[in-house]
Amino acid sequence: MTTPAFPKLLSSQIAYDIARTILDGFDKHYRLFRDTSSLGKRHFEASDWILLQQTARERIGFYDHRVHECVQLLEDDYAPEDLSDHVWREVKLHYIGLLTDHKQPELAETFFNSVCCNILHRTYFNNDFIFVRPAVSTEYLEPDEPTPVYRVYYPGGDGLRATLKRILTNLQLACPFADLDRDVALVEQRMLDQHGDAPLEPNHQIQVLASLFYRNKGAYLVGKRINGNRDYPFVVPILHDDNGALYLDTVLCDRAQITVMFSFTRAYFLVDMEVPSAYVRFLRTLMPNKPRSELYTILGLQKQGKACFYRDFLHHLRYSSDRIDIAPGIRGLVMTVFTLPSFPYVFKAIKDVIPAPKDTTRALVKEKYLLVKNHDRVGRMADTLEYSNVAFPRARFSETLLAELKAVAPSIVEEDRDQIIIRHLYIERRMMPLNLWLTNADRTNDEAALEHGVIEYGNAIKELVAANIFPGDMLYKNFGVTGHGRVVFYDYDEIEYITDCNFRAIPEPRNEEEEMASEPWYHVGRNDVFPEQFARFLLGNPRVRRAFMQHHADLLTPQYWQAKKERILAGYVEDVFPYPQSVRFHQYRKPASAAPAARAA
Repeated sequence: MTTPAFPKLLSSQIAYDIARTILDGFDKHYRLFRDTSSLGKRHFEASDWILLQQTARERIGFYDHRVHECVQLLEDDYAPEDLSDHVWREVKLHYIGLLTDHKQPELAETFFNSVCCNILHRTYFNNDFIFVRPAVSTEYLEPDEPTPVYRVYYPGGDGLRATLKRILTNLQLACPFADLDRDVALVEQRMLDQHGDAPLEPNHQIQVLASLFYRNKGAYLVGKRINGNRDYPFVVPILHDDNGALYLDTVLCDRAQITVMFSFTRAYFLVDMEVPSAYVRFLRTLMPNKPRSELYTILGLQKQGKACFYRDFLHHLRYSSDRIDIAPGIRGLVMTVFTLPSFPYVFKAIKDVIPAPKDTTRALVKEKYLLVKNHDRVGRMADTLEYSNVAFPRARFSETLLAELKAVAPSIVEEDRDQIIIRHLYIERRMMPLNLWLTNADRTNDEAALEHGVIEYGNAIKELVAANIFPGDMLYKNFGVTGHGRVVFYDYDEIEYITDCNFRAIPEPRNEEEEMASEPWYHVGRNDVFPEQFARFLLGNPRVRRAFMQHHADLLTPQYWQAKKERILAGYVEDVFPYPQSVRFHQYRKPASAAPAARAA
């Protein structure tokens, strides 16, 4: 590689070499990221659901591995005395120059920040050394590849149905469709029903993203129909039937349903993107209220999502004045939870000492949260953003919160002049705790809201079971209700795999003493679970009990849990749809459900 001539202000060869090394590290990361994302198509075509989920899970760790590699390389090649403040300032300037015409500049800047923060001490994180704000614009970036970001179709000539068929045919999936003409007719009718009979304008067109979105057992075509000054978003899920043929399961035209499909409670998509910012820009036209941070995250670019989120948080702090305080609700034994009322998220810090009856440690709690990060969340577990060394303005902290943190988590709290530094915390979307939802519904005699909460609670449990997750602590306070009315689990310190649990019936007492005993008279192993006992702490309210027994009485039987466990052990991947059953075209037809090991063979 030819070394360029350096202008007067950029005279350090070391600075240029470091910048080049960091960018090479990022380019390697994104090349591997794209190679892995492109496997989604192959695994979907082969109906290899386990391998598709495993690929998505393994990809999550790519970023940290590449950052560690780059840090190790720099530390091996350069002595600390070579890395002066002047050199680091020049590194950043060289790096900006290297990002000219780069297709992922925003991701490369975040990678640069990660490398710097792993090498430099926290006191040196400042505007001169890292990208506090983006330095390179992502507007109007276009791919170099022949494949565009999105394709445009004009139904004016052949009509909407023929155009939709051409869109699906152009995907060039290796599997045949069972009956594409029938399915396309259903999509056309649904679109016309949703969009009404508005006259077709001269600009009538359909735009679809060039890459399909793969997750679990589905592939999703994402696009929008444009007519005049109106945009009509749509998502078409493509599934396999039991014979391996493809069919269109529905078309989602409702923005709320599309937003739920891209929720922070779901696993990340596998999408092959040369210009990710262009995909985010397109998706925001479909979901204008969803922040960029969540869109980057759901595309598998969770580190970029974290960077965008933190910039949004800093901006919010600048233009708000309320105090950061302890979150309302029942205090937890494991976490201290605090919030900024005007900001729709909560901050969770693990306590130094976790009292009985909890039997866990900080390290074990972090393992549980990592398990959730890497697992399929099936729309029922909140994704968490994990941060280190987060600086908050001291003036915005309530004295009550600061005293609480110093009392229960002193090892992670540091006062640094006008800042409070939290060395480790999790950030989650704020939700209404389910126990408060049910209490409010009961107090106001809102039977519909109470029944909805109970039904959603049971559905959340059953979908977690389908994903091989046992919540552990099933109390209502550990579940929240989202803005879309969905119940989501968010307390992970007792989470276990279903396959690691032993679901047992309570043995019949052999005599009167055993029957009257206040403690279990039978042996209880560490992972033994007795579903019959759930009623004791869940169903004290008669109204809640009535709704629960009507809709989810099976959750109180060990047979239900054991049957699900055996199905998981047999290799089945259950169907958990990211949209309501009521909108499906083919409710009578079951998607492919054969054991994935057999299908892969």
